[in-house]
Amino acid sequence: MDDRITIIEGPTPLLEPVQDGWALGLNETRHFSHTALTRLRTFNGPALVERCYRRWRENAPINLHYRDELGLEATAPILAARSVETDEGQVLLLWLHIERSDMELEIDSNDSDDDTADDDFDLLE
Repeated sequence: MDDRITIIEGPTPLLEPVQDGWALGLNETRHFSHTALTRLRTFNGPALVERCYRRWRENAPINLHYRDELGLEATAPILAARSVETDEGQVLLLWLHIERSDMELEIDSNDSDDDTADDDFDLLE
């Protein structure tokens, strides 16, 4: 199907929290969610990126379809895609919209307005 990219084998994709300013701007919603990056090895990265671009040109969504840690089917909307060539082969970079109803925002009242404070968080538990 052209409306999704499916991971057909391998482990659950590692979803990394995104800290890049341009990528954070992709995900502006009223719901508590995050933009996450995943890296997937593939044989046809440019074709998969083109599939995303075709859907976006039609103003239609495209999703990543995968199995979560429990083996259940899961989907996440793809916000951006890029294919890169590495020494090990092609890698597909996907920026995803991850909605999380179980996320909690933790604010440390001891923090100052110092720009060096870390904003580390775990997206997957």
